[in-house]
Amino acid sequence: MRGDYSVPHELSTLSVTSYDQYSVFTRQVKNQLRINDVELVTPAENVPNLHLINEGVGERTLSLYQNTRAAEKELTFRTSYRVTIPEVGTKTFSTSVTRSYLDNPLTALAKSVERDMIEDEMRKLAASQIIRQMARLKVDIQNHQMDDSNLPANDNLNQYDEQYDVKTYEGDFPAETPAGTPQTTDDAAEQ
Repeated sequence: MRGDYSVPHELSTLSVTSYDQYSVFTRQVKNQLRINDVELVTPAENVPNLHLINEGVGERTLSLYQNTRAAEKELTFRTSYRVTIPEVGTKTFSTSVTRSYLDNPLTALAKSVERDMIEDEMRKLAASQIIRQMARLKVDIQNHQMDDSNLPANDNLNQYDEQYDVKTYEGDFPAETPAGTPQTTDDAAEQ
């Protein structure tokens, strides 16, 4: 059945930690886990953990009107997360969902509401992508291969294309400024 992803037995009881326990995205991930019959418990040393590392929405202009105003924009929602299973290992993932929409400056209020709805839909798609990725961990768990230490450098990440322009990357990810966020000179000096 489409949309039915069997989470491995080892992850049927799970703690969820997040960069922001009260964010909309954290609530959506927890809801997706409950829908997939995952029991959510408080974090403990012997309990598998899903840690949401970060999230961000980036924007870029795809086309312009004759007066150089943006006509079409592309939004990209990105999130990184880590799955840790005691005595098995840790694996870090990154997922992105990309959508485009027309930006009519004459209907600014309606476009603002539309953008909020698109971002909410993108968060839901990313949350379901996390569940799909957890379902793929069955083989790694059986082979005890959930270790990020043997993965290649970030420029050689494995990319999986999914429906709705969803991409998943495996590996360790350095802390980065979400796309579309201006970087200050202080940020540049730290990097």
